[in-house]
Order: sequence, then C-alpha cells, then structure tokens
Amino acid sequence: MLLKEYRICMPLTVDEYKIGQLYMISKHSHEQSDRGEGVEVVQNEPFEDPHHGNGQFTEKRVYLNSKLPSWARAVVPKIFYVTEKAWNYYPYTITEYTCSFLPKFSIHIETKYEDNKGSNNHIFDNEAKDLEREVCFIDIACDEIPERYYKESEDPKHFKSEKTGRGQLREGWRDSHQPIMCSYKLVTVKFEVWGLQTRVEQFVHKVVRDILLIGHRQAFAWVDEWYDMTMDEVREFERATQEATNRKIGVFPPAISISSIPLLPSSVRSAPSSAPSTPLSTDAPEFLSVPKDRPRKKSAPETLTLPDPEKKATLNLPGIHFSDKPCRPKLE
Repeated sequence: MLLKEYRICMPLTVDEYKIGQLYMISKHSHEQSDRGEGVEVVQNEPFEDPHHGNGQFTEKRVYLNSKLPSWARAVVPKIFYVTEKAWNYYPYTITEYTCSFLPKFSIHIETKYEDNKGSNNHIFDNEAKDLEREVCFIDIACDEIPERYYKESEDPKHFKSEKTGRGQLREGWRDSHQPIMCSYKLVTVKFEVWGLQTRVEQFVHKVVRDILLIGHRQAFAWVDEWYDMTMDEVREFERATQEATNRKIGVFPPAISISSIPLLPSSVRSAPSSAPSTPLSTDAPEFLSVPKDRPRKKSAPETLTLPDPEKKATLNLPGIHFSDKPCRPKLE
C-alpha cells in the first residue's frame, strides 16, 4: 500500500468549485469517450449517510483497452474496465476504483476542500493520523503536463476569464491570489502482488497526479462556461452529458435520472469508511479458465512450484515528507 496526500490550489472559492467540479467531470468524460471506449455512467442518484448527511452516489465504468500499451492489450480482455464509485458529500468526497481484471488492485481517494492555500497540515488527522505519507503540492499553472495533453487554451499562464477577471497565473500565484481554495486528496493505492507491488503503485500514483493536474487546469480554463450555472442547471447538464456519453461509447441503458429520493435507505447501503478490501475470491475469471472437456496436453507439467510466501522481502513505506515544493514524478 502506498499513501500520498495531494494538495491542488485553485483561484476559486469552495462554493464556486462545487459547480466547476461537476461541470469539468462531465465534459471531460464526454471528450475522452469514443465508441466502445470511454466512461459509462451506471448510476447517479441521491444518497444519505448517517454521518456525512445528504450526498450523491455515482458509479461509472471506464473502458480503457485501447489506452493500454500493445503488450498489455495482448493479454488483457477487451471487456476490461475500471469501476469508479463516488460518494459526494461536498466539501467531503470518497472515491474508489477497482479493476475487472485485477482483483488485488484498488485506489481509494478521500477529498476535502477548504478556502486556503493548502496550509492545513492536520486536515486528515482523523483519517490517517498514524499513517506514513508524502505530501505533494500540484501547481496548475507551473507544473508540466504530458505534451500530448497540453492545450494553450487550457494553460492557466495564458488563460484569463472574461467573467471573473482571473487568470494568467504566474510563478508564486498561490501566495498572493484571492480568492483561493485548496483540494486536499488522500490517495491510497493497493496492488497486492509480490514482486510488482512497489513498481505498480508508484506508476499509478504518477498517473493519478497527471489526471489531477489536467482535470483542475480544465476546471479553471472552462470557468466562463459554468460560472453562472446554478446547482440545478449543472445537474441537468450532467444528466444530458452522461446520456450522450453512454450513446457515444455504444451503451444504450434506460435514461439516467437524478431523482430526489434515494433508491435505498442509508441503513441498507453505506459509504465505505476506509480503503476497499481485497475481494475474498482470487480465482481467475471464467473466460480465462481452461474448458473442463478439453484434454490436457501431455507435455504440460503436473505441478507448479510457487515461491514460499514466508520468504518475501519486507517492503518499507516512504516516510512522511511535508514540502512546499511541487511534487514532480521521477522521469524514467
């Protein structure tokens, strides 16, 4: 398990970002989807939690097969997808990712939003007080993004909002800009496969960091599109965009509705309080199983010797680092 805390500041207020986040997620998902590939919205409905109160539950399937390198596509089935489940009790949210092809893989994200420049070092004391973690600042204006995702129109150094007058952010903007808010994200990555755990978890954190950087740049660069929206209007935009996205990737479920009544009471369904556990069954999926009526090759070995689990090397977690410098991934 590898735990990191990301802090992303925005030239917005927490109340403004609530609208911008919903708009950005819907528009980004639609842009990144194509027929057979992209984000399918399975559920989007009100949800009540006994501790956090009223919120919104969303479940999505993210189909990624064509995004994989060629060697991975050779072994990963075309029905491969990532399930995203999110519980939004703004300004607190929980998001979980699991993979249809890797039962021992999961990502757990807890997010809190505050009107400050990322200066609260105790915001996750209740959730991770005794856990070792690294704190990484992400600067939407000055941190580099992968070249293939760069758009000058979405670059906060060049973009200036007509409706708010904010933009053209320069080095050190976090120290002087008003208004300013921070998205604090506690991200736990688990890949419980001996020999690959550290490498895969570090790679996933690099991908998560890039996604957070790109998404928050877009949320600000699109501010003139969503700034005047009410919550009802952005929910309607969300519903219409989700249906269009599902049609775009070739999924035709019943129309997505955002009702005012939860389908199940909180006593039946409750949001997770910690990172998701590894599924009890680790058997290969049925499509990978050898048919029972197929004779076994004579040359196949009768037994397979696996390494002794008790001889595994102990992996050390990184220590806690608090730094005011942006966290940049190590270049390969």
